[in-house]
Amino acid sequence: MSSPHSPPPRPVLGAIAVVCRHFDGADHVILVQRGKAPNAGWWGFPGGHVEMGETALQAAARELQEETGVIAEPLEYLTNVDVLARGADGAVQRQYLLTVVLCEYVSGEPVPDDDAEQAEWVPIAGIETRGLQLLDQVADAARLAQARWRELTR
Repeated sequence: MSSPHSPPPRPVLGAIAVVCRHFDGADHVILVQRGKAPNAGWWGFPGGHVEMGETALQAAARELQEETGVIAEPLEYLTNVDVLARGADGAVQRQYLLTVVLCEYVSGEPVPDDDAEQAEWVPIAGIETRGLQLLDQVADAARLAQARWRELTR
């Protein structure tokens, strides 16, 4: 609840990096397992807050490198994901607008850093059947990125 002198709560803008790479006969994306709340233990794309003066494209590439050590070039916006975190009473406690950014792999192998517990290349085919506790819309965003990445790299 806000006091009369504090600004009302607002949604937070974040960016997530989706990096596609083909190896071992399959298309893969980098996923990280969150090490801190919220969502500790859940798997999703590297990402975080967009800083003042930074574009969402820049934020996605920066967060990717901070969380995994992987360097990638942001290519384009893919979509947005709305995240509404609700309390036990159903009221919205936090709200995020996440910009999904397709990135082209440049170098590095995923090593968890920053707030990531684990980081790895995950095959897109069968992403839901790997037994990972996936955040909302991860599989959909991975497939959207895969389709667009294939178009761009033909």
